[in-house]
Amino acid sequence: MAVTLAEEIMLLSLDDDSGLIKQRQSAGWAVAGAILLELVLAGRVSIAGKYLELTRVEPTGEQLLDSRLPLIETWLRGRCKRRVTDWLTKDQEKGVGATLESLRGRGVVGETEHKVLGVFPRRRHPEADGSVVRALRERLEAVVVMGAEPDERTAGLIALIHSARLHRLAFPGLSRRQVDARMAEIAAGQWAAEGVRAAIREMQAAVAVITIATVAAVS
Repeated sequence: MAVTLAEEIMLLSLDDDSGLIKQRQSAGWAVAGAILLELVLAGRVSIAGKYLELTRVEPTGEQLLDSRLPLIETWLRGRCKRRVTDWLTKDQEKGVGATLESLRGRGVVGETEHKVLGVFPRRRHPEADGSVVRALRERLEAVVVMGAEPDERTAGLIALIHSARLHRLAFPGLSRRQVDARMAEIAAGQWAAEGVRAAIREMQAAVAVITIATVAAVS
């Protein structure tokens, strides 16, 4: 399977030189939302209103996605549905770790460790195969800057980047003003079935609310 949406968001957030995650909190929410979106597109999860429901548990064949299915099933605790925001909050940190592990397994990033103040271990994930992120940035630029029509997955990716305010990571050479209107247009466009677009709107709202709250708490 091609690189997942969550892996693409993670690649955009990793500094090419240091291997550290930029905008870690916001990127984490977007990664968790991207995993959930992939499960929606794969027909394993449905989202209606502010709630998510597990609809199928058969493996998709993608380990990053399949690892979330039993976790969601356990988290639901016999209920038919729970809030999207609650799942994103629960899976944000673990989802980042699982996504980095998946990228390492693909050989796209490496892993090094150093100690902060000589005591606290800190992992870095330097680029190992730059062709993947270069192709990703070219795809995003073609759609957002050059006006090409996005496919379903690219539109979903842009919607998540937009809601998590990751514009600078996706388009480091451009101001938010230069890309914001086009990204909003794509997020609201007729690029997928209504059920998928409704799910994206709810995840956008959830990611945006959490991101704004996180920024406010640390400012």
